Amino acid sequence: MPGTKFIFALLTFVTVGMIIGALFQLAFIRQLEDSSGISRWANDKDAEVLRLGFVKPEIISWAPRIIVLHNFLSSEECDYLRAIARPRLKISTVVDIKTGKGIKSDVRTSSGMFLNSEERKYPIIQAIEKRISVFSQVPVENGELLQVLRYEKNQFYRPHHDYFSDTFNLKRGGQRVATMLMYLSDNVEGGETFFPMAGDGECSCGGKTVKGMCVKPVKGDAVLFWSMGLDGASDLNSIHGGCEVLQGEKWSATKWMRQRTSY
Repeated sequence: MPGTKFIFALLTFVTVGMIIGALFQLAFIRQLEDSSGISRWANDKDAEVLRLGFVKPEIISWAPRIIVLHNFLSSEECDYLRAIARPRLKISTVVDIKTGKGIKSDVRTSSGMFLNSEERKYPIIQAIEKRISVFSQVPVENGELLQVLRYEKNQFYRPHHDYFSDTFNLKRGGQRVATMLMYLSDNVEGGETFFPMAGDGECSCGGKTVKGMCVKPVKGDAVLFWSMGLDGASDLNSIHGGCEVLQGEKWSATKWMRQRTSY
């Protein structure tokens, strides 16, 4: 009996010790998670620019390659881009494959504008572009000028590829390699980004059930996808579109990245 009591007491002691140890470990992990925001990186400017501890990558497809970057932009950065763009919005165009110039089309019914080279020097824009470069692993100088778009009710962008089919645009910077699409507004019904060749399920696109994968616009989130495969060839599966907006306004910012320096 004494031996049994001793063994029981020892096991109890070990068990309690393991529980206490696990609780301390969980508390430590929680502390790391809580400090993974700005306080942890308060003295690290690069980490602050990259929003380390805030950006949460989520791979949603390998073919085509698509990553959703949650909290990629701060709310203030979203508002800043919209404020710059609002007074200069014009009807969006598409690329004419014969001339390489922008033309109006019913394929794309949004309004938009491009930031200019001087605005690219603004600290907030530089921070966003550096973040895009690091997460996409494409040099800043390979990126085109940032475009801001607004989709109002009933507006959309039919499925298309971001890579060029003309030779005119390839002369400056080569082919488009990847796209970073950033959402600048919340409370939008519809307006999903639709990838018809991604996955084998169904999703809601502008209130309609379609085959493929849809990403709901959430303010601050970004979608990074590649228009070229690992073999360097244009990826036909990277076709995508902007679903019809049912309510509200969908604001987004787009950065296209090239094979070489584009400016």
